[in-house]
Amino acid sequence: MPLTPNSTRPSTELETFPNPNPGRDFVIRMRMPEFSCLCPKTGQPDFATLYLEYIPETLCVELKSLKLYIWSFRDQGTFHEAVTNKILDDLVKLLQPRYARLTSDFGVRGGIYTHVVAEHRATGWTPAPPVLLPEAEWRKQ
Repeated sequence: MPLTPNSTRPSTELETFPNPNPGRDFVIRMRMPEFSCLCPKTGQPDFATLYLEYIPETLCVELKSLKLYIWSFRDQGTFHEAVTNKILDDLVKLLQPRYARLTSDFGVRGGIYTHVVAEHRATGWTPAPPVLLPEAEWRKQ
């Protein structure tokens, strides 16, 4: 089917919007189960689920642009380790988050699953210690 003028296409342009609560550390978690790229050795497709977690500073990534950015790797030959670090580097450069972690969980290839984790911590940022509350009585009933 031919593309219409309003069709979406892969793009390397990521867009942002202002952090709605920059005075608070909060975690944004995204699961992207349809990532694909090509094996640089064989040209065969590699499939992965990407898990992005980040604590924004002043900017958040806009979801449609992230979807189109992730889609842009579909026809690129790249190693799992390289693409995981490139995506994280691009997001860190754009967002300058307090913290970011990208986990790539690739499907089996030759009997081997690849799981790559890359992290970023802003200079001087330290997470607040977790608050451990006793279990609420109403939850025990």
